[in-house]
Amino acid sequence: MAAMKPRTGDGPLEVTKEGRGYVMRVPLEGGGRLVVELNAEEAKDLGAKLLAVFG
Repeated sequence: MAAMKPRTGDGPLEVTKEGRGYVMRVPLEGGGRLVVELNAEEAKDLGAKLLAVFG
């Protein structure tokens, strides 16, 4: 059996390409992660909105 990572919110934001989409894993304050699957158009839209706020 493979070693399992502890389920904590510690760690970086991760985005991986899986198949045709992207999977984003966001660490949460209380522990665990929010996992969101996006298609390419949604990922571009999210990136543009974040740049508008922080850019």
